[in-house]
Amino acid sequence: MEVFKISKFNKIETGIKDLVIIEPTVFGDNRGFFMESYSKRDFSEIGLNMEFVQDNHSKSKKGVLRGLHFQTKHTQGKLVRVIAGSVLDVAVDLRKDSKTFGKWYSVLLTAENKRMFYIPEGFAHGFLTLEDNTEFQYKCTDYYAPEYDSGIIWNDKEIGIDWELEKYGIKEEELSLSEKDKNQQTFKEFIKSGVIF
Repeated sequence: MEVFKISKFNKIETGIKDLVIIEPTVFGDNRGFFMESYSKRDFSEIGLNMEFVQDNHSKSKKGVLRGLHFQTKHTQGKLVRVIAGSVLDVAVDLRKDSKTFGKWYSVLLTAENKRMFYIPEGFAHGFLTLEDNTEFQYKCTDYYAPEYDSGIIWNDKEIGIDWELEKYGIKEEELSLSEKDKNQQTFKEFIKSGVIF
């Protein structure tokens, strides 16, 4: 992975165009820590020029799997991070003209490592919580539009995401998903739907 070092943020390439991990500079001492989690100016210096319009915050117990979500219109780029606990965060490239169409990438985000993950427009996004009382925050480049809400089933065989359940001591039958996420479409159904990002 190529790392670009600047004064406040490191940008780590993932091998999928525009999908990046961001490491903030953290100032800590025996009192605690301070960090900037976003700066329009400093993000621009590392080539990230998105505009955010909405912030979201969720809290989940261990074993909650949310995803894989996207909007068919008013597509959202998301800057995600964990402020308590930990998640395995996953993005899937749904841009049909992309060399990595259908490819996925995962990253461990924790309150301790303070890494952030930028998932651009045209990706499906999901995460698995690895601890109780995990709190997850994300900034979005467009507003939530429920009429365009869509997704792909979390365990789609063609995409083949490794959720690392055994590594994190989670059994598949213990996963907690919403009814919506249990019944999302397959990747093949998404392709047939004709949605283009």
